[in-house]
Amino acid sequence: MAEITAAMVKELREQTGAGMMDCKKALNETNGNMEEAVEVLRKNGQAKAVKKEGRIAAEGICRIAAQGDRVAAVVEVNSETDFVAKNETFQQFVEAVAKQAVASDAADMDAFMAESWIEDGSKTVKDALVDKIAVIGEKLSIRRFEKVEAQEGCVVSYVHGGGRIGVIVSAKTGVVNDGVKEALTNLAMQVAALNPKYVATSDVSEEFKAHEKEIIAAQIAQDPKMAGKPEKVIEGAVNGRLNKELKEVCLLEQVYVKAEDGKQTVAQYLAQVAKENGTDIQIVKFVRFETGEGLEKKQEDFAAEVAAQIHG
Repeated sequence: MAEITAAMVKELREQTGAGMMDCKKALNETNGNMEEAVEVLRKNGQAKAVKKEGRIAAEGICRIAAQGDRVAAVVEVNSETDFVAKNETFQQFVEAVAKQAVASDAADMDAFMAESWIEDGSKTVKDALVDKIAVIGEKLSIRRFEKVEAQEGCVVSYVHGGGRIGVIVSAKTGVVNDGVKEALTNLAMQVAALNPKYVATSDVSEEFKAHEKEIIAAQIAQDPKMAGKPEKVIEGAVNGRLNKELKEVCLLEQVYVKAEDGKQTVAQYLAQVAKENGTDIQIVKFVRFETGEGLEKKQEDFAAEVAAQIHG
């Protein structure tokens, strides 16, 4: 029996991307034969994932799981194609990942992937992902998760477009009833639609404001109408444009999308709901995941791809 060294395990792992224990087991089974060990891993589906590592998984869905009305978690799991994103097996897997996230105490993705899988304690989350890649035959990626807990009040969630966008809103409130939850759900829908970056202007960093003012000032300097204007006028114009921008990126400053008068802000809407329910309502935070945001989507000619496979 050949001695299986750490260097051999490392080499096989780099070749295939399979887990360390899987590599060690494969080498033991093949008496240290590297090529045969690769074949073992491929047959088990554990090396299949690696062949797809170069591809971009930019499709997929977001799912949200909750525990009562105080804890919720949103996850984004990516696939290569929209076809797989609509696959029931894939969707069930993403729902399981969301349940894993809401029960998890992991602080980062590495810790999350190393946890025992909620549906089979003998596997890790990463093992479950590799298994699912082998079944579906396409690169999948658990991209991110975020767990939100309300200490005083509640959390509500909203999933838009079959999972294209997932939103959680956390609020501090002395009353948690259907009226309050409905209002917060309305705000979750607003977050999905208008994509604010902050809850309130007080959350905006001075660095962000300074950066935006610099850009606005440069734009105004190009405007012939502002040429020769006093510095005080220019400064007023810069601040005016900045305030307008902040109203667009801060949730409470935005015009409430369902406002009957077309003018009521989210802050005013919340104050109205709070008064109707005899309580205070304070938005603590919101989380918004949009599938594939920030990822490069590979544009392919499907007909050409099929032709290449036929003639290849």
